[in-house]
Amino acid sequence: MVDYHAANQSYQYGPSSGSNGAGGGGSVGDYMAQEDDWDRDLLLDPAWEKQQRKTFTAWCNSHLRKAGTQIENIDEDFRDGLKLMLLLEVISGERLPKPERGKMRVHKINNVNKALDFIASKGVKLVSIGAEEIVDGNAKMTLGMIWTIILRFAIQDISVEETSAKEGLLLWCQRKTAPYKNVNVQNFHISWKDGLAFNALIHRHRPELIEYDKLRKDDPVTNLNNAFEVAEKYLDIPKMLDAEDIVNTARPDEKAIMTYVSSFYHAFSGAQKAETAANRICKVLAVNQENEHLMEDYERLASDLLEWIRRTIPWLEDRVPQKTIQEMQQKLEDFRDYRRVHKPPKVQEKCQLEINFNTLQTKLRLSNRPAFMPSEGRMVSDINNGWQHLEQAEKGYEEWLLNEIRRLERLDHLAEKFRQKASIHEAWTDGKEVMLKHRDYETATLSDIKALIRKHEAFESDLAAHQDRVEQIAAIAQELNELDYYDSHNVNTRCQKICDQWDALGSLTHSRREALEKTEKQLETIDQLHLEYAKRAAPFNNWMESAMEDLQDMFIVHTIEEIEGLISAHDQFKSTLPDADREREAILAIHKEAQRIAESNHIKLSGSNPYTSVTPQIINSKWEKVQQLVPKRDHALLEEQRKQQSNEHLRRQFASQANIVGPWIQTKMEEIGRISIEMNGTLEDQLSHLKQYERSIVDYKPNLDLLEQQHQLIQEALIFDNKHTNYTMEHIRVGWEQLLTTIARTINEVENQILTPPAKKKKEKKKKHTHTRHTQKKTHKNPQKKKTMKKTFQRITIYFINLRIYYINIYSPSSIPSPPLALIMKT
Repeated sequence: MVDYHAANQSYQYGPSSGSNGAGGGGSVGDYMAQEDDWDRDLLLDPAWEKQQRKTFTAWCNSHLRKAGTQIENIDEDFRDGLKLMLLLEVISGERLPKPERGKMRVHKINNVNKALDFIASKGVKLVSIGAEEIVDGNAKMTLGMIWTIILRFAIQDISVEETSAKEGLLLWCQRKTAPYKNVNVQNFHISWKDGLAFNALIHRHRPELIEYDKLRKDDPVTNLNNAFEVAEKYLDIPKMLDAEDIVNTARPDEKAIMTYVSSFYHAFSGAQKAETAANRICKVLAVNQENEHLMEDYERLASDLLEWIRRTIPWLEDRVPQKTIQEMQQKLEDFRDYRRVHKPPKVQEKCQLEINFNTLQTKLRLSNRPAFMPSEGRMVSDINNGWQHLEQAEKGYEEWLLNEIRRLERLDHLAEKFRQKASIHEAWTDGKEVMLKHRDYETATLSDIKALIRKHEAFESDLAAHQDRVEQIAAIAQELNELDYYDSHNVNTRCQKICDQWDALGSLTHSRREALEKTEKQLETIDQLHLEYAKRAAPFNNWMESAMEDLQDMFIVHTIEEIEGLISAHDQFKSTLPDADREREAILAIHKEAQRIAESNHIKLSGSNPYTSVTPQIINSKWEKVQQLVPKRDHALLEEQRKQQSNEHLRRQFASQANIVGPWIQTKMEEIGRISIEMNGTLEDQLSHLKQYERSIVDYKPNLDLLEQQHQLIQEALIFDNKHTNYTMEHIRVGWEQLLTTIARTINEVENQILTPPAKKKKEKKKKHTHTRHTQKKTHKNPQKKKTMKKTFQRITIYFINLRIYYINIYSPSSIPSPPLALIMKT
């Protein structure tokens, strides 16, 4: 019985001095001694610790599940020692001392010590691992303890070619993965990062689970997950590693990899042992089972073959004649199918049956066993006799089939000839009744109806040519009836249908010819009416268009004579409208007559009149337009006439006043010219006379204002010429302005002379007197010359007045200079 250590006892992690494990305990102990470095300082890489937690937890659960339990947290679930003891019992197959069920720390320590004592009893020296650390949940110590258990119970017993433990497991992996590309297992860390080594191990033992050729070295995560999933699903190896942790770690944890790989070793080595044992048992039973199978196969094959022969011979002896060649050909095809498909396998079965019988007898003789005796009726000789009977029935059936087919071919040839001729005739007549019943002539034009008549004449010739074929069809049908053809009923029905259809075609052909000829005559009459309509409608349409253009034409007149001429022309046009309306009614009557003929004979006229595009609707529409435009034209002309009458009144009114004012201004201008030359008396008298004359001119201003008002009305009426007077308002204005200017300047000169000093005045008077005397002297000497000078002065004055009026018509009044007239006045 094991001597338990005290609760506070510490254990050394390493091999005991006297331990000898299976397969070379010394080497295993040496390897385990190398693990001291890992535990000595209790230092562990965080990534490795994560990997170990996952791997060791999964490894423990893979064993604990056999006891119906599991752990979740490796450093917590083993603290009470219960599941730790249970784990050791499962993996060792031995019973440990009964655990303490108390919840106190001492109970937990005692349970853990029991587990540690059991581990030590298996030759494992625990280093630096005490029960207190495990109870306190020291993760490092707990992981070290589990690793010790894994080494002892999962790896220590591995032995390959005089190597054990880690080296043996590594060598096993190298041997198994050697044939695979991109796999080079040299250790238990980086050699497994790409996942190919795991997949290679699985494929080597279970190739159906892995498609190794599709794996890629550059996709390690996919490779690792694939191996883990397949191992868990098909090999019952739980997933102990995480693909991302392995890939993202520069050097995966060696212990985690070893733990997981050892599970593959145990899974595959156990399966291999079971397979070897099964093969040995099967080899022992193979010989006896093979002989029994051969006997059973012979009995079964013999029974099946004889049964097939028994069922086939009645089928070959069934020789009831058939009515159609198709049925006989089907029988022939079935017979060929029998020879091609059904019989060859049976021939093969017969040969195989004889081979199996001879082989079985030879094996029994060589193994000193009694010869095989088949059941009654299943001897080889029984099978040969049945086969011979089968071939005789087969030969007779084939001869009957060929003779029957030749007989039916002779009868079928005549029936086929009937069908061909009938089909040709039916194909020819297909659609002919529809064509002959078609009332296409009702919508045809005259040219179309002539084409239809020619087409119908061609059809009548074709119909006569097919008469011989119909007679041949009837003769063949009669012959088939006499020979008692099996399908005579259908032949007679078809023949009668052809004959009835032929009679119907003849009747329809005659009716269609009559309808076509009648329609042709009617269309010729309609065509003549269309032509007459077109000859009269076109000129009438042109007349209406011209009339509408004239009625809508814009007119511009300036005199009463012009507008009266337009009214006279319009009245003359209106006098022609009754005749035009009668012409319109006559044209429309022609169209209605054509429509009446078409409707009474059910002729559907296609399209419009072929000779003209002028329809009755167009004629009526334009006639209505003309009727609407005539009163509008009347109104427009009357309005213009009233306007021109008003304008004429304005012209006459203006001319009457202008013809008075114009001569008056001209007369006053001449008077001023004379006054400026002929004035006598003192300057004061002259000034008084001139001002009195000026007031008489100013008093005439209302007459000028009246003329301005009349001129304003003319401007508003847009009147630009006036034949009743030669005076324009501009002439009047310029004359009036010149008149006022002249009298004003004359008065101004007299006033200036009055204001001139006496000496200067005397000098100027003397000068003037001398000039006057000189002038009087000259004029006195020549009176005619004096009269001529006076007229010349007057003409010059009028000339400059007219010149100023001319300039005013071109420029503004303010820009016209007046010096010439002033100069003349001074002179």
